Amino acid sequence: MPIKRTTWPQGHLVELDHTSKALRHNALGDPYRRKLHVWLPPGYERPSAGRGNIKTRRSPRLPVLFDLVGFTGSGFSHTNWKNFGENVPERAARLIHEGRMGPVILVFPDCFTAYGGNQYINSSAIGDYGDYLVEELVPFVDREFRTLADRKHRGCFGKSSGGYGSIVHAMRYNSVWGAVADHSGDAYFDFVYRTDWPRTLDALSAYAEPKREAGRVDVLVRQARVARGLDDGRVTRFLEAFWRKRKASASDTHVLMMLCMAASYDPDPKAPNGFRLPFNLETGELLERRWKNWLRHDPIYLVHSHQKELRGLKGLWIDCGWSDQYFIHYGSRILSKTLSLAGIAHVYEEFPDNHSDIDYRMDSSLPYLYQALKG
Repeated sequence: MPIKRTTWPQGHLVELDHTSKALRHNALGDPYRRKLHVWLPPGYERPSAGRGNIKTRRSPRLPVLFDLVGFTGSGFSHTNWKNFGENVPERAARLIHEGRMGPVILVFPDCFTAYGGNQYINSSAIGDYGDYLVEELVPFVDREFRTLADRKHRGCFGKSSGGYGSIVHAMRYNSVWGAVADHSGDAYFDFVYRTDWPRTLDALSAYAEPKREAGRVDVLVRQARVARGLDDGRVTRFLEAFWRKRKASASDTHVLMMLCMAASYDPDPKAPNGFRLPFNLETGELLERRWKNWLRHDPIYLVHSHQKELRGLKGLWIDCGWSDQYFIHYGSRILSKTLSLAGIAHVYEEFPDNHSDIDYRMDSSLPYLYQALKG
């Protein structure tokens, strides 16, 4: 049901500039000077004009939550006006007003890339977005605001790629995050990604050269390079065409997403475009060695080697709609099962919806994270 806007205290959204060392030499040439939105809840004293610093001694120190958005999003997409609904600051303000959670500082990083996003991990083909978050933005926010500046009071949450980033950060950067929420995050790559590659290969074939002609085909010649997971030029031509378009189709954006995943999970600085592909572009054969590199990043397999880190969390929330069009509910179930078998405490919920427009799930996860991190 659409949210009817009311007049409870809304807090204050601050825009800061940050220059990143981690992103300065990223392979895509994406900006390394970026805006950062930070939401300060009602009761956090705003600085006077000309004061020059966001800090104030009269404001209480508060827990911090980082919002990791999904593919094709940016932190700004969660602070913009939203028709018939709430953006994330408005949602948090309402939840605080209703007494369902206490005040927190919300941080909205801009991690958008020329590939449409990233998985919040380091990749030589995209950029070191894991380092960007934990080594740069976390201490930057702690310096600028009155935070409870330790992992016991700091968490992250997100949906889709952001949900993936949250659960992986819980495992790989446990010294930074005390609690996380994973909404419909990528898991069980054999279902989530593998079944999408036939359509991706068909779309990329339109950019293959020489162009196909009816008649006899020497498959051995055509597939010689791509048999090693290397681009024979069709991926490069697709990317160049995509970046020239004034309006990309939904199918083009989906192909871009699959290439972004390849750049995230199997980067190789010596390969064309800086990454390898998990399928033979010509025959569609799975390249086992390349696919193993993808599976090394699959959360359902990471649990075993990160049990200690996961047990150290103060809160772990996972949920997914049982009609997710990308079939992520299967991966979420396996993830929850694997956590339970390992004796790792967590909350797992399902709900009657798909993958799209499910920000309302934050009504459950944000109060949960606040309770875990408040002290």
